[in-house]
Amino acid sequence: MTPDHGDGTSTTTSTTTSTTTSTATTMPAPRLPETAWALENAVFSAAMVAQRLPWTDAAARVLGLDALTREGVTRSLLEHLRRTRSGRPVRVCTPFGNFLVPLTPAVSEALLVRADGEGALEAAEGLTAGGHRYGLSPHTELAWEVIAPGDELSARVARDVDEAVAGRRGDGTLEWQAWYEVMTRLGRCLVAGEAAAEDTLLSEIVSRAAAAGSRSAREDLTASLGRRTARYLERPDPASLIGRLAAAGTCPDTVVAAAAHVLALVSEAATTTVLQALALHTLEPQAAPEAAVARALRHYPPVAATVHRVRTPFVWEGLAIGAGTEILCAPGWLSPPKDGAAGPGIWPSALCGAPGACAATRFAVLVAEELVRGIHAVARPFVVHPGLTAGRLPGTLDPRAMLLALAEPSGGPGDGRVTVGSPAAVPVPVRGCTPASYGALARASAERLSAHARSLAACAEADGWDRDEAGEKFRMVLLDHAQRCDHAADGVRRAAHRLAD
Repeated sequence: MTPDHGDGTSTTTSTTTSTTTSTATTMPAPRLPETAWALENAVFSAAMVAQRLPWTDAAARVLGLDALTREGVTRSLLEHLRRTRSGRPVRVCTPFGNFLVPLTPAVSEALLVRADGEGALEAAEGLTAGGHRYGLSPHTELAWEVIAPGDELSARVARDVDEAVAGRRGDGTLEWQAWYEVMTRLGRCLVAGEAAAEDTLLSEIVSRAAAAGSRSAREDLTASLGRRTARYLERPDPASLIGRLAAAGTCPDTVVAAAAHVLALVSEAATTTVLQALALHTLEPQAAPEAAVARALRHYPPVAATVHRVRTPFVWEGLAIGAGTEILCAPGWLSPPKDGAAGPGIWPSALCGAPGACAATRFAVLVAEELVRGIHAVARPFVVHPGLTAGRLPGTLDPRAMLLALAEPSGGPGDGRVTVGSPAAVPVPVRGCTPASYGALARASAERLSAHARSLAACAEADGWDRDEAGEKFRMVLLDHAQRCDHAADGVRRAAHRLAD
């Protein structure tokens, strides 16, 4: 029995102490994450090494054995780890380092957001398929309501789409360097305004600052970026990202950091993701541009894997995450939720490795969707090389090695303008092209010949030729040329059919 001192103090104190002791006794201590078994480590390491050897699963892809492809083996292993570890993160030993690997997008987001909220993470690094680490564009917190573009985005994108389409080779194929120059100029205009259209040094500084390997180099490049951006802060273009941030009263340092982050992500999405989305869209022509971009980011994420080093220890859902732990997040390996809620604007993002949602990613995805929509409005894209088959996509789809053609849209208006393509050898020589690839090029050439014939005929039907004898002769010349183009198109089309077979 507890002694009573008359005021009940001893009894209350004893009860409280007993309750506190009982609570402390029943609360479990944080435990360390489980470690994968030796065989699991071996399979996971093999899957990582296979990422840099695209030919290892070529036979499985040709035969349709999805379970034996690199993605199939990786996802099967992750599914096994999810079952055996109840979905909890697991430690994995690989040739590229020892990592704590979250096994679902939800766990990845919850774990990293908690760590980031406690200031426990260092800056994220990218991890290539070969195991090399590289710098990522520093994430900047932005409010979407402030940076969201207005109605002028469609018009601005349409202008650059027209320029990119007009810069095709004579056989209708896109040249990578020409596409890159147009798209990076578009990114600079959207971020810094029309005055920055030809400022290629701005893009170069942003690219180098993101990939800087040391802190001193990063600081020097950040200072250079601030000096380069200062000219666009003096009289900001109200239609640009910098203009909208300045109008919202954002401090100059934040404006510079935000501009660099958005420019890096928009340039990546426009130069790379858009071409991949156009290629994948040829397999599902009825899909919306938004679906094509999301599919490209899901299958070929620009930031395929990120490493987040823990600076200070923290506890997440009963797991003790120690300092020095490296958390590996690979969005391309993690299966999205079945309800499709995890789109490209929701973390894990294929463009930015920061925890949580990223407004810059949303901006870049929006630009990519507008580009895909704009190109489909004026041309009909198809892939010449490599050959794509629905359900058997290649493990990598590098736009620099891909040959994409933009054919004239069917039923185009005949307004009397004579269409002439840029001079180029036909077909464009590509190492490893199959006869079917050359057949696709020949088909594109036949369609351009037919379109040229229609434009010549439309020009000949215009008013003014019948005013004198010379005009009538020129009309007949135009009609003769149109007939020859039609005849040549028929021959090339037959050759294309033979090559395709």
